[in-house]
Amino acid sequence: MTGDEATEPRRRLHPLSPLLQGAKSLVVIVAALSWSTLSRVGLGWFAVLVAVLMLGALALSVVSWYNTGYHVVGRELRIHEGLLWRRTRAIPLERLQSVEVVRPLLAQLSGLAELRLEVVGGGKTEAPLAYVTVADAVALRERLLALAGRAPRAGTTLQEGAVPPGEGAAEVPGLPAPAGPETLPPAGRHLHTVSNRDLLVSQLLTPQAFLLPFGVAFVLVQFFSEDSWSFIAVASTLTAMAGVVLQPIRRVLDDWGFRLDRDDAALRVRHGLVETRAQTVPLDRLQAIVATWPLLWRMKGWLRLRLSVAGYSVGELDERAHPDRLLPVGDLATAQMIMAEVLPGVSITGVLTPPPSRARWVHPLSQPALGAGLSARVFAVRSGLLTRELVVVPYARIQSVRVVQGPLQRRLRLATVHADTAGGRGASAVDRDVHEAWALAAELTARARAARISGRR
Repeated sequence: MTGDEATEPRRRLHPLSPLLQGAKSLVVIVAALSWSTLSRVGLGWFAVLVAVLMLGALALSVVSWYNTGYHVVGRELRIHEGLLWRRTRAIPLERLQSVEVVRPLLAQLSGLAELRLEVVGGGKTEAPLAYVTVADAVALRERLLALAGRAPRAGTTLQEGAVPPGEGAAEVPGLPAPAGPETLPPAGRHLHTVSNRDLLVSQLLTPQAFLLPFGVAFVLVQFFSEDSWSFIAVASTLTAMAGVVLQPIRRVLDDWGFRLDRDDAALRVRHGLVETRAQTVPLDRLQAIVATWPLLWRMKGWLRLRLSVAGYSVGELDERAHPDRLLPVGDLATAQMIMAEVLPGVSITGVLTPPPSRARWVHPLSQPALGAGLSARVFAVRSGLLTRELVVVPYARIQSVRVVQGPLQRRLRLATVHADTAGGRGASAVDRDVHEAWALAAELTARARAARISGRR
């Protein structure tokens, strides 16, 4: 045992952690048993089965909690876990990209928080330490960022539930805390607050919302006209329909109270109703900006802006864990104002060059919507028939440039130019003339090299 390990013993998670983990397991257990199990065994035995499985899950959570510990050793965060097969994860803090403290609803009610770490090259979010007290989460977050060289600015006072502002290029997703007297006011310059009314209307203008009345009508007609339709069958159908509308509902809950502020060289984003989040997104980690115009939003002139940010795991399935929200819904003027803050001098409405007319053989309907162009700072491409999309990539973020030709493209003398970034989201100029494509690739390579050299000076 080293001296560091001797002076800092392992710490356990909060004793309420097994109960919160068990509560999450209850939802999974009920969903796994399904309506068909209820119809076969009856309500009484169904409740007994749920109780037995719940006790088993709770027992496993208690055993896992008892054998889980963490401590900082030198410049590593070490996490020990496992009963039969012991495992120790050592997370080098020099590879640390971000530390995020998240408070789901149950954690807020119990005064706890979950600590999540993002590491360079990680396939998923490291740790997470679920759950610790808010004070412990803030203190450990400060310590890890300080050891990683990403300490908060000197002179900043942290309170429980506060979001410490980040420094420079450090990604510092902060502590989401409910609004209250203990929460510090937002730092930096306020840019925009999304209207919750617009957020609700935007999610009503989705295909799922339009198809929902027809689905409900179908279930009601079948229920009253067919004797073979039992309660279980109707309940199963309604459960399937609920899955269709889950995404719009989740977006409303995730983006509720969305607020965007500018703090030095970073954007500060706050959002969420059931699970609140506060994140700091350094602008020097920005890889691309994506503007999206859904079909039904165009009648109101609305669009959505999202970020592609380096350092977050490409394999992460939960998009809510990504600090990619820039504008959940807004008009063109608001989007242009935000774009000017993120990429000064870049316009969303810039003129793009369409591909040659023979590209209609490859994209007969969407060819008029395709476009690509170069400006002083960025490479921009447009695509999409029903949902229009504009991708803007700064030259300094381009990692590689590829020219690709398919069999039909070779016959039509067309090619696609791909500009790849480290964030996983690049820009593709689709179906350009083959000579134009090679010239565009050479120009992109030269501009990307010049931008990186200029950025290092």
